[in-house]
Amino acid sequence: MDSALLGSGLPTCSVNISINGENRSLDIPPWVTLLDLLRGPLELTGTKKGCDHGQCGACTVLINGERVNSCLKLAVSLDGAEVTTIEGLGTPDNLHPMQKAFVEHDAFQCGYCTPGQICSAVGLVKEGRARSRADIRELMSGNLCRCGAYSNIADAIEEVLGAEGAQPYKEAAE
Repeated sequence: MDSALLGSGLPTCSVNISINGENRSLDIPPWVTLLDLLRGPLELTGTKKGCDHGQCGACTVLINGERVNSCLKLAVSLDGAEVTTIEGLGTPDNLHPMQKAFVEHDAFQCGYCTPGQICSAVGLVKEGRARSRADIRELMSGNLCRCGAYSNIADAIEEVLGAEGAQPYKEAAE
């Protein structure tokens, strides 16, 4: 979204959104996606624009604790919502457990998909449905990695699941 649109005289809607724990009152055009709002005027560029069609997962964020492709969500529909981006999960000095596991398991190569992968993985753990490596792979299938770091991503998620009390299992081939 072009930041100039905010002062262009085009119609806007008022929304109140908590973004990474900070309450924001915003007047935005009704057609602006959450992704464009985050990357544009809010300058939270950790969330990546990949396909812009909801097919790659690079733009995954947490809305009220649930993982969502931000490219498919109109920002005006989020009045009163809590949005957490990669910037809201941890800091360089105090990484979120999932961020730490991704680093320890080398679960990234180019890093472009990593913010969406981590946000999705945090949501996956919170959902509590992953009980095996096959579950992890299925539940993360909406997040693509062109570099092919899938085994390391699954390792990182398994580590955090184990710390949360779940008992994931390795596949025989890994």
